[in-house]
Amino acid sequence: MRLSVRLMFICLTCLGLPAMAAPVAELYQVREAVADQQPENRDVAMQQALQTLVQRLTGDTKALQSAGLEGLRKDPQQIVSRYGYEGDALVVEFDPASTDRELRKAGLALWGSNRPAILTWWLSESVGGSQLIGESQGAAATLRAAAQHRGLPLRLPLADLSEQLVATGEALAANDPQALREASERYAADAMLAVQATEAGGAWQATWRLWLGDEREQGKAEAADQAALADAVMLAVNQRLAPRFLVKPGAAQSLTLVIEGADLGRFAALERLLEPFAARLVDVDGQTLTYQVSATAEQLRAQLALGHLQEVTEPVDAGEPVAGPDGTGSEAPQVKPRTDQLRFRW
Repeated sequence: MRLSVRLMFICLTCLGLPAMAAPVAELYQVREAVADQQPENRDVAMQQALQTLVQRLTGDTKALQSAGLEGLRKDPQQIVSRYGYEGDALVVEFDPASTDRELRKAGLALWGSNRPAILTWWLSESVGGSQLIGESQGAAATLRAAAQHRGLPLRLPLADLSEQLVATGEALAANDPQALREASERYAADAMLAVQATEAGGAWQATWRLWLGDEREQGKAEAADQAALADAVMLAVNQRLAPRFLVKPGAAQSLTLVIEGADLGRFAALERLLEPFAARLVDVDGQTLTYQVSATAEQLRAQLALGHLQEVTEPVDAGEPVAGPDGTGSEAPQVKPRTDQLRFRW
């Protein structure tokens, strides 16, 4: 491996990075409401924190009930680094290495820390009127807390006058909201979430739509207040996204990944994208990088799509010649594509 070349890439990445998947900050820190600091209430909150963490990492609300996690259910503190109180919340710091090890031992697939950055258009409608929640508004804190609780990188629009005119109820409910897509381009997010939240009879309900590339997910949620509603929506989004990026233990294989069109500004972002796959840079040839990774082809495709990379057909000479009908190989050789190599470019 050309170490000097790699070091040069690392040192010069400050020249600028493209918009890609966003690493989730404090992925292994969980905050849970607690009535007081009595041991019995602390233990209840600790159990809930463990439930939140496991769901956050697996996308499965039932994952904690796995037989292999019985020991953790009885004693969550065996993977806790520290905990403390902030106001009316118990803040638990779980140890990443110990957590991942225990979950993988239980046969659970994990979702890494690099996740799609989600631009969220959230329109709240109540008797007091409609409000598009922007990044500088007080209500933004509620959405950020819910996204953090469910392990999602959240981005909010400015919600200036021009965006308020675009993000109407009709636009958010559209099956293909072209105007909303155009307004989203300035934020360079990976996914777009449109939510219509409505207050009725003292309770809240929401209809949400999520676009990731050309694929759409949608659903509904209900809750007693806006904070609980935001958490319910973000939980549903986590559950829909996670399966795209999970790999079950033992399902990964050793693959060669070739990236074309790499430059200094893209290298660090690419390394972050490949972090879940134990990626090892084995060759640098101009703007072409070759990695050895442990993953499935499907997961690599999903992850690299977050970096806006496109899969390309393997060069003709990269395949293995297939012998002619007589076994001599005298005819023009056909190309048998390699199944252990994928190629992508920007």
